[in-house]
Amino acid sequence: MKNLKKKLRADWVRNRSLYALVIPVVAFYILFNYKPIYGAIIAFQDYTPRLGISGSEWVGFDNFKRFFSDIYFGRLMKNTLLLSFYDIIFGFPAPIILALLLNEIHNRFFKNVTQTITYLPHFISMIVVCGMLTDFSLSTGLFNDIIAFFGGERHPLLQDPSLYRTIYILSGIWQQVGWGTIIYLSALAGVDSQLYEAAQIDGANKWKQTLHVTLPGIAPTIITMFILKIGKLMSMGYEKTILLYNPSTYETADIISSYVYRIGLLDQDWSYSTAIGLFNSVINFILLILANKLSKKFSQTSLW
Repeated sequence: MKNLKKKLRADWVRNRSLYALVIPVVAFYILFNYKPIYGAIIAFQDYTPRLGISGSEWVGFDNFKRFFSDIYFGRLMKNTLLLSFYDIIFGFPAPIILALLLNEIHNRFFKNVTQTITYLPHFISMIVVCGMLTDFSLSTGLFNDIIAFFGGERHPLLQDPSLYRTIYILSGIWQQVGWGTIIYLSALAGVDSQLYEAAQIDGANKWKQTLHVTLPGIAPTIITMFILKIGKLMSMGYEKTILLYNPSTYETADIISSYVYRIGLLDQDWSYSTAIGLFNSVINFILLILANKLSKKFSQTSLW
């Protein structure tokens, strides 16, 4: 035991600068990710702040049953799943495609400029992005100017339920595609150049090199990112939704996280909103486990 303490003390002294960097990160996750888990108990209670968690009435699964029988349950599940599905179909491949294209650019100046331009939207605040989308989508906004230029009719785009998902997904791709390419460009840098030389000797053109050398080389990275994406399938961000949607687009825009926001913060029904959020987290956890298990079985790549 004494030897262990000496080793730990020596390690602390030797790596104190590294520990100093790690401590704030660990503290952040403990305070904001793990400690709040205790509050999930109120999902099984009729919680009132006056009585607190220990004094509130225990109601079991009543809040979950209430959600499953809620008239908005079907709409919320449909909108959440559809937005997540469209994000995976169109948003997930976008940074991979951009990384492959950038990897083929040999003009260093042009490549750096392109990367910088595509990265910049990631650093724009979500509030600013949504403000831009709101202004551009007005009848007199930029998007309608383009539509009118090609002979279309002007109308407030964000008031149209049929266009909400398109605007949501495309704006998300525009904001995140450049930042997402960083991971894939790093993976591309690790592909052995000798494999390309061997493919060229065998007569493979650029397209075949991409199919048989590049994509297999970065496949583990793609699979890992896909598993993480599946793990967030039910967690579409509420910030963007509550900044863009309005009662006229609830039909296609209202998702579980935005409903939790309205029920929990606006209506102050804390137990019910916590039950919905807990249900959402459990589904995400199950999907993550299944995706990881299937990936490990069929591709030998997994998170653990």
